[in-house]
Amino acid sequence: MAHSHSDHHQHHASTGFRLVLAMALTIAFVGFEAAAGWYANSLALLTDAAHNLTDALALGLSWYAHKLASRPSNAAKTFGYHRAGILVALLNSTTLALIAFGIFHEAWGRFVDPPEVASDLLMSVGVAALVFNLLTAWLVSHGSEHDLNLHSAFMHLLGDVFSSFGAIAAGIGIWLTGKLWLDPAVSVLIGLLILWNAGAILRETITILLESTPDGIDMSRMVRDFLQVEGVLGVHDLHVWSISRSLKMLSAHVLVNDIPISQANQIQRRIRVIMCEQYGINHCTLQMECEGCEPDELYCDMGNHSHHHHHD
Repeated sequence: MAHSHSDHHQHHASTGFRLVLAMALTIAFVGFEAAAGWYANSLALLTDAAHNLTDALALGLSWYAHKLASRPSNAAKTFGYHRAGILVALLNSTTLALIAFGIFHEAWGRFVDPPEVASDLLMSVGVAALVFNLLTAWLVSHGSEHDLNLHSAFMHLLGDVFSSFGAIAAGIGIWLTGKLWLDPAVSVLIGLLILWNAGAILRETITILLESTPDGIDMSRMVRDFLQVEGVLGVHDLHVWSISRSLKMLSAHVLVNDIPISQANQIQRRIRVIMCEQYGINHCTLQMECEGCEPDELYCDMGNHSHHHHHD
């Protein structure tokens, strides 16, 4: 257990360092890319610089939420600070959407009256931005599949990778054809990609904040697994929700015969093993009962407390 705790602490510290490093690199690159975009008169580069600036803010917020999540639970925050990362993911996804709409607005003006664009500078800076964005995205990618906070920051940076591809493509297209509308056209495609990523993160954060059933959990199958445990006669008041992307919770009332507490504990242990192995739920609150509630609701109406009868 001590070794596992040490590994977790080292991983947490390593993730925090990578977030800070990615933020510092991003801030340094923003000034360079903004100057180049202004000189080249390129919307693709300027929008990429603006996106990079919000990335620096997103990385800073993600770092703070990551640090906050390491704090232990206390009397005021009995679930700890895991939801801080969800709130940051919500904020990051909202800023992504605002950036996309800002790009659409500016691109429309450039479609109507396309300005001259220095395609050679657009391509060269785009290549530099691509290398930089791949580096920062790689720094933040570790562990992002299990952490929505890190995932939202990673999506910010991955959007920059595609923005850089777009800037290079626009530069090549303008250099070959002289068609200046390619610059705002690429910006619109980048904006659509950013908006799509923002929508995906926003949907997941709302699902978690509404304490909806986590994706991938089949409640009907779960009830069947409950009933297959020896000694379980029924289950009701069943709730499954997420505190964060990787932290799932369960509470349920389990109907059993009038048996000693020691036997009931054995049933609880068997249920917890199944919930952990089959559904990835490590925290189960199980209330053992020898009489059913009236009415016997699988998913109880929490707004009507008169339906609940508690038994010692």
